Amino acid sequence: MAEWIYFVHPPRDNFRATLDDEERAVFDAHVEYLLHLYANGKLILSGPTLGTTNTGIIVIEADDEAAAAQIMNDDPAISSGLTQGELRPFLAALLRGRDHSSVPVFDTETRHNGSPASVTV
Repeated sequence: MAEWIYFVHPPRDNFRATLDDEERAVFDAHVEYLLHLYANGKLILSGPTLGTTNTGIIVIEADDEAAAAQIMNDDPAISSGLTQGELRPFLAALLRGRDHSSVPVFDTETRHNGSPASVTV
């Protein structure tokens, strides 16, 4: 399974503090959806950024990009049209509780300072 991250971009600043009743209902469904993903082993982590911009960050496992896009697009926060989703491939290189003995943290495309091309932790 591959890891993916999707961002939930809110429609305005201070979104969490200014939810109306309809938006709150959508986000209640969003939380239920994330709990379902968690219970089924698809969700790695989720949460909003704090401050004035409340972007949601959701890290999931999916077989491929199409499956990850389906998970993102089925999220009520996105499927309702209330927020915009953005999907990217992701590598949870260092994660508490995970064996890191063979996970490359850097590769030759991300290291350019003469250090080793691959570092394992």
